[in-house]
Amino acid sequence: MRRSDLAPVPDVAADEAATVFPYDGGEPASTHRELAVEEPVSIVYAGIPFAVMMASPADLEDFAVGFSLTEGIIESAGDIVSIRMEKEERGLRLLIDLSAQRLHAHLARRRALAGRTGCGLCGIDDFDALPKPRPPAGSAPVLPVSAVRRALAALEGRQPLNERTRAVHAAAWASLAGDLLLVREDVGRHNALDKLIGALCRENARPQDGFVVVTSRCSFELVEKVAAFGARTIVAISAPTSLALARARIHDITLVAIARHDSMTVFHGIDRILARDVPA
Repeated sequence: MRRSDLAPVPDVAADEAATVFPYDGGEPASTHRELAVEEPVSIVYAGIPFAVMMASPADLEDFAVGFSLTEGIIESAGDIVSIRMEKEERGLRLLIDLSAQRLHAHLARRRALAGRTGCGLCGIDDFDALPKPRPPAGSAPVLPVSAVRRALAALEGRQPLNERTRAVHAAAWASLAGDLLLVREDVGRHNALDKLIGALCRENARPQDGFVVVTSRCSFELVEKVAAFGARTIVAISAPTSLALARARIHDITLVAIARHDSMTVFHGIDRILARDVPA
């Protein structure tokens, strides 16, 4: 992929005036709060608009790669020739050029969409357009409980935008020992995961060498995106939906949720979770 030409983007947080009203009858107080910036991002392939996503204007090159992979537009980061960004009054535009082979495949399957929500279903034509499960590649990794706990503890200090705004989600990649290797943030939980996957693809990270952590509920589209990347374990801070669990079973992805400091709940893949570390 040729070096991308990304224009300067707005700050990811904006300082805004507000007034705090205490419940105990005290006087209202003027204050300032930093709010997470949310921008419409139009994704365009070869000059043809594909989708408009509401996203945080950071790590957009990662977003372009991850979104393209999880949407099935590309098979690897090498299928993208270049990425350019344009800023206009209404938002940002990501102009993505594909290799000739991938562009041909994209045009052959292109669907006219009025809009997307990132849910993985909105806008499809029929049930036949539901994602088709692919056979899992190899064995899912074994994960000690201590690795999950370690990754969760480290994640608290690796979310600078959320620390400023308390309004964004994070997706993180951890080693099988629980070392936090990469974190991406966004106002949308699916966007954060796309950014993370894009960054991992650009670094040629091996899906079998770690696990994904998300600071949200585990919904259908998050499982599908993890499966598209090829990872076999997802850890969510909140609960999964029934469809997320069903798809995790189909893809044989270890699904850990309601992951907190004191406990975690395994919904699929219990045979791959170790209560204690194996001595070296």
